[in-house]
Amino acid sequence: MRLMRTLVVTAISALATTGVGVAAAQADDGVGKSGTQLAPDEIGRSANVELLANVPKAGAFASNTAYGTDIAFSDDKAYVGNYNGFTVYDISTPASPKVLSQVNCPGSQNDVTISGDLLYLSTDSSRTDDSCESASQSASIKESWEGIKIFDVSNPASPEYVAAVETACGSHTNTLVPGGDTDYIYVSSYGPRSSYPDCQPPHDAISVIEVPKASPADAKVVSMPVLFPDGGYTNTSGCHDITAYPAKKIAAGACMGDGIIMDISDPVNPTVIERVRDTENFAFWHSATFNNKATKVVFTDELGGGAGATCNAAVGPTKGANGIYELSADNRLTFKSYFKIPRHQFDSENCVAHNGSLIPVQGRDVMVQAWYQGGLSVWDFTDTENPRELGYFERGPLTPQDLGGSWSAYYYKGYIYSSDIQKGLDVLRVTDPNLRKAASVPMDELNVQSQPVYQLKK
Repeated sequence: MRLMRTLVVTAISALATTGVGVAAAQADDGVGKSGTQLAPDEIGRSANVELLANVPKAGAFASNTAYGTDIAFSDDKAYVGNYNGFTVYDISTPASPKVLSQVNCPGSQNDVTISGDLLYLSTDSSRTDDSCESASQSASIKESWEGIKIFDVSNPASPEYVAAVETACGSHTNTLVPGGDTDYIYVSSYGPRSSYPDCQPPHDAISVIEVPKASPADAKVVSMPVLFPDGGYTNTSGCHDITAYPAKKIAAGACMGDGIIMDISDPVNPTVIERVRDTENFAFWHSATFNNKATKVVFTDELGGGAGATCNAAVGPTKGANGIYELSADNRLTFKSYFKIPRHQFDSENCVAHNGSLIPVQGRDVMVQAWYQGGLSVWDFTDTENPRELGYFERGPLTPQDLGGSWSAYYYKGYIYSSDIQKGLDVLRVTDPNLRKAASVPMDELNVQSQPVYQLKK
């Protein structure tokens, strides 16, 4: 392994290191209130969802442009991305999470994926170089860099920067396809321009990075499979996100104007085997979630790009929503219905379908999902034609008005962890007795975009 790169890791003594317990204070606050009933920053929730703790953003991550992003989990640690780097939390006591380290490494998105002692970080903004001391620089300059950074997190209190791999058009998101001694990282990116030397149109491809786990500094791009030889549906080429289901050797891609299923039995050369469009209601295919049996796929539509106010009566219930599809044994997708949170938000609040994960319960398909300033929603899609909400948590509009809300809301070891763009890390608990057995399902490592097969409890 080559020498580790220099890295700025903020001393935890300089940060708000422990979550603020809030459950008792909100016990008779906000129950039943939601949407336009809420005053600025006021909490609203269903009676079966409790907010246990919040850890505000701090240090270099405290500004309103240092957005909190995605989350990955390993053992009793949560790794949370931020536009300025990532934070490692000790969540061994969920009601009192503690900051172990904060890695300062600016770059848009900074989505995170964990694989043993390795962490993969997406950089989707053009930088002067691949270091964590880089500055913003136009993608029209050939020497500019964006792509995947690799960190050694074997000591979560002091992560070390190992290597970087440049990818065409950067890395908006990344997806792990594990391969024993080798990890394969599917890099989704988009936004090509003829003036960008390293991001040329049409860019109908993804980048596949091979990472030898024993020598991660030797990671490299090994293929760039073209997914849309015909150019795809939209003029903006590329994929936003891919969710792999390694046990089934398939993946679902949300690729701007197309929802796809891929065969990933050869992880270096994934191939599209199914493709659907929704030209009436979907504006921007954003992400995908399988049910545990991989017989259904929930695709999300990020209408307005995450900054729009789309959870209101004017937009309606089928745009900026989830599209629920059944997936047959021969990998054919059949549309069944839409789901959108039933709570209208103020026109000042960015709100649209975003990142979520399964809550693993026997005999049912339930997930928790982020909706930006619409908060988070726990909902059931067991009956694909009649999905329904089971619970929710949200805050009233930000003051002053700003981009905010839950970016990712994921279930892990009995709790929901929400990365709020402005408010930091929230820890919540669902008290619905019908979902309690999910807490006993084993979870040692979770990358939501690399779905495991949950061992459900009867």
